[in-house]
Amino acid sequence: MKLIVDINDAHKETKVTVECKEVDSSIRKILDALEEEKHDLVIGYNEDRQHLLKPRDIEYFYTEKEIVYAAHKEGKYRLREKLYELLETLPSDQFIRISKSAIANLYKISHFEPSFHGTLVVHFQTGSKEYASRHYVKEIKNMLKMNRRKEK
Repeated sequence: MKLIVDINDAHKETKVTVECKEVDSSIRKILDALEEEKHDLVIGYNEDRQHLLKPRDIEYFYTEKEIVYAAHKEGKYRLREKLYELLETLPSDQFIRISKSAIANLYKISHFEPSFHGTLVVHFQTGSKEYASRHYVKEIKNMLKMNRRKEK
């Protein structure tokens, strides 16, 4: 990777250009770092209290009866954001969609277990589990580099 930094008083604003053949994990990390709307904290609601939650401490986000929750080692917290809004702002190298109703923190996953019809049971470090739907299994495997065979 080649890095060019041009510091000049003539520049009116900062401009970043990334030229690459494809977006791999290193490029994705750079893009994530450059995005302005990153979640430093997520506000979770439990009873009448607002809690400031660090995304790295959240095992997964899930939807239950059209309400989004964050699963944390200290319990579940109700959120105001929708899952797709969270997915847009969370670090893409750490969080991955595992089903239509769940986003998992890769660093909080303990192990996977095959389930029926090509789905996976995702086990988290606290012992909780979620199901990864068949539609997202390939993306999960690619993200974790589990699928090491070359495609023909």
